[in-house]
Amino acid sequence: MAMVAAAGASTCCIRCASPSLSRSRVRAQVTSWAGGAEALVRSGAVKAVRPKDAAEAMGAEGFRLLDVRPEWERARASVRGSAHVPLFVADDDMGPVTLLKKWVHLGYIGLWTGQAFTKMNDRFVDDVAAAVAGDGGKDAKLLVACGEGLRSLIAVRMLHDDGYRNLAWLAGGFSKCADGDFAGVEGESKLQYATIGGVSYIFLQILLLLGVVK
Repeated sequence: MAMVAAAGASTCCIRCASPSLSRSRVRAQVTSWAGGAEALVRSGAVKAVRPKDAAEAMGAEGFRLLDVRPEWERARASVRGSAHVPLFVADDDMGPVTLLKKWVHLGYIGLWTGQAFTKMNDRFVDDVAAAVAGDGGKDAKLLVACGEGLRSLIAVRMLHDDGYRNLAWLAGGFSKCADGDFAGVEGESKLQYATIGGVSYIFLQILLLLGVVK
């Protein structure tokens, strides 16, 4: 039930990604997605992989890392050779209602977290198919990952529903990894800090400078 609880706690962020839905409908949808994925993990249909075990999964077991974070998170830090298909993409609509929601999002979430106003990538499943076509298509062994584990849970459920049967989920996301868990990390940030942005990122840099965090 911990995953479902995490889904409920993240409703605010998903709501910004799906602004046309009411809070109660978003909470129900997110709980459904995450709960369905949790059931897949519990049943063994999807393998849960801890970050410290990711190297073995990608090496000896032959999983390819599928990064579903948005582009601005991946730009801060990414794993060389991973496939990238964002589950959420920037919402470029400039209509008055969307502009108002963007303004609210900036005030309540964007300034603190640095997260852009997003929407669900309605081509996600098709984009994954294109990205892994050379890895065996729906037979590809994919280790699905995001910053904190919720978006990748949703992605796992969507991919399983589309017929992928060799799926693994990075438990807790990149935020739970340590230095050395992944080889070939590229970017200006440590992989475990790449989701942090906005004012939070400034505080992080201060803590790093003071040696409070490593």
